[in-house]
Amino acid sequence: MSSPQVTDLPKFLQEEGLTQECKTLLSSLPRNKGWIVVNLFQYQGFWYASRQLQGVLTCQHHFQANSDDLLLVTPPKSGTTWLKAITFAVINRNRYSSSDHPLLTTNPHELVPFLELKLFVDNQIPDLTSFASPRLFSTHIPYVSLPESVKQQGCKMVFLCTDPRDMFISNWHFTNKLRPQTMGTLLLEEAFESFCKGVCVYGPIWDHILEYWKQSLERPEKVYFLKFEEMKAEPSVQLKTLAEFFGCPISEEEEKEGVVEEILKLCSFDHLSNLDVNKTGQLPSGVENSMFFRKGEVGDWVNHFTPEMVKEFERIMDVKFHGSGLQF
Repeated sequence: MSSPQVTDLPKFLQEEGLTQECKTLLSSLPRNKGWIVVNLFQYQGFWYASRQLQGVLTCQHHFQANSDDLLLVTPPKSGTTWLKAITFAVINRNRYSSSDHPLLTTNPHELVPFLELKLFVDNQIPDLTSFASPRLFSTHIPYVSLPESVKQQGCKMVFLCTDPRDMFISNWHFTNKLRPQTMGTLLLEEAFESFCKGVCVYGPIWDHILEYWKQSLERPEKVYFLKFEEMKAEPSVQLKTLAEFFGCPISEEEEKEGVVEEILKLCSFDHLSNLDVNKTGQLPSGVENSMFFRKGEVGDWVNHFTPEMVKEFERIMDVKFHGSGLQF
C-alpha cells in the first residue's frame, strides 16, 4: 500500500512548517506507526503526529492562562463536539437568543477552539485579547503536558471521556474518513492491536483518562470528571451541574422558563447534525464538519467487537483501572 502524498492528508496532519526545535526533538523521540501518518512520536509518555506535537510545544511555551479560563479536555472522539456546544450555550445563554445563536451557523469547534490544534498549531502566538472573559478553550492534551500556566492559575477544567471501547470504534471510523484513498481502509484488527498497546494519537488512552480522574479526586472544585454515558442518561442534570461548576448556575426562574430544555434542544445531535453548516461546511484544518457527527450513541462497540476483542479489552481495562475506583 502506497504512502499518502503530503497534499492528500488533512492540513492538521501535514508536516510542513515544523520548527527546527520540533524537528530536533522528533529525531530523538521513540516512534511508531500511525493510523494515517507514517510515524507517531512519543513525548512525555503520549503519542502524537508531528504537527500535533508542534502545537503542544508552542502551547507549552507561550499560552498564558488566566485564573478564570475554562478548559474543556477530552481524549479524541469522546463527545467533544457536544460538550463544546453545550458549554458555549450555557456560558453565553444571556448573550444570544435561540433565533440568532452562533451554533446555528458555526461549528462548535470554531466557537471553542483547540489550543494545540488551532490556536498554536503552526507555532503562531495568537492574539487572545478579543476573547470574552471567561475565555473558553478546548484541548486533547494529557494532564502531564498541559502548559504550566494552566496548572499554576488553577483554571477550571471539565474532562469528558467515554467508554474506551466506544472511543476506539469512533476513532477507527473517523480515521477511515480521513485516510487518503491511496492508503485503503485501516483494518479493524490492525487498529485494535495498536490501540491496545497504547499507540494512538494522545494515547495510551487509559493513562490519559487516569491522569484527569486522579486530578478530579484531588481537586474536585477545579477538575470535573464527566462520562459521555452520564451526559446521555441525564442531560438536564449534567447541564445544570456544568453551569454550577462554571460559576453561572441555572436559576429557578430560568428553569421555569425552559432554559435547560432550550439549550439541550439547540445542542442535540439531531439538531446540530442537520444544520447546513454541519452538513456542508469545513474547518480551516481541512476536516469536513459532517465528520464530527456519526452516531452520538452509547455502546456501538458491541456491533464491531469479536468475543476475543471483548475479552482482551476487558483484561486491559481491569489491569489499567485496578484500584482507581474508575469503572466503565
